[in-house]
Amino acid sequence: MAGTLYLVSTPIGNLEDMTFRAVCILREVQFIAAEDTRITRALLDHYGIDTPLTTYHQLNKEEKTPIILNRLSNGHDVALVSDAGTPVITDPGAFLVSNVLAAGLRVTSIPGASAITAALALSGIPCTEFVFFGIFPARSAARRRLALAMSKEIRTSVCFVPASRLQAALDLFRPLLGARRGVIAQDLTTVHETVLRGTLAKLHRNARDHPRGTDVTLIVEGGKKKRGKRARTLSAKIRGASE
Repeated sequence: MAGTLYLVSTPIGNLEDMTFRAVCILREVQFIAAEDTRITRALLDHYGIDTPLTTYHQLNKEEKTPIILNRLSNGHDVALVSDAGTPVITDPGAFLVSNVLAAGLRVTSIPGASAITAALALSGIPCTEFVFFGIFPARSAARRRLALAMSKEIRTSVCFVPASRLQAALDLFRPLLGARRGVIAQDLTTVHETVLRGTLAKLHRNARDHPRGTDVTLIVEGGKKKRGKRARTLSAKIRGASE
């Protein structure tokens, strides 16, 4: 009988946020594929779990995927974890999942912590409908595309912003997204949890004095739908602001 690939969510900060089921699965599988084994080892040590670890990340996914498929085919259960939160969200786990499913093997999810839902819940911004835009890009062209998409979005927007790019993100969004409200959420669930709320202009001012620290979850409320000439004018402003 073939094994199962378990997508196991891990804490986004506070180690106590592991579920009972997640701990049990990590103890029972034959091995764990981890984005960074050093980070995962600290978590496993905290819960007294000694399951073998192997790396699975962007640089070795092509090499490691056939190995994991072979283990699953031979009846071994495998857990996939990311450094924090739910696997497959902005990490190479999606590549593994698609290949496992294509091979006719079983995949199941062990839900748990997610920075996206944790930040949305405490943001105070409507979250009945929201769009996740992934990680704020490094390249200017990709940033322009993101800004344009968010400017047209009437639903709440969410993205992860590396600490080193936070000021650049706010420099771009503040003049283009108008008086929309936003939230910067950092170090959620830890003693260092920081949540900044306000208009994008206010966040832009406050972020200048805010320590860079760890990456943040940025939430921006949706805007009103723009049509015709106003939409074309906004697109021109976005191109100019990011050049």
